[in-house]
Amino acid sequence: MSSDIDATPGNWREIITLNDDGLIPVIVQEATSREVLMLAWMDIEAVSRTLDTKRATYWSRSRREYWVKGETSGHVQHVRSLGLDCDADALLMLVDQTGPACHTNTPTCFTGRTISVD
Repeated sequence: MSSDIDATPGNWREIITLNDDGLIPVIVQEATSREVLMLAWMDIEAVSRTLDTKRATYWSRSRREYWVKGETSGHVQHVRSLGLDCDADALLMLVDQTGPACHTNTPTCFTGRTISVD
């Protein structure tokens, strides 16, 4: 696959590579600080909803339903951009995060969860 993938509103569905469950991982990064906030999953419908609304919409693998980030908590993610990695099998979403990103009420889903490499 070419490293020069240019996805457009008309072709992104054909470019994205989904896993066997029909999902693609999305790394969510705060647009200003570039801090990694979370990793989530999307399917084609979740990507489409996200692009249409500019609000991060994900597929919950455990609940088997769509969820819009901040719909219940108020900790919304306003989407600035959505990009593909070189193999088109992962997404990078830049967002303006309101409040904590994690459902545990921490700033990121990685806050305080370090595996020592000493």
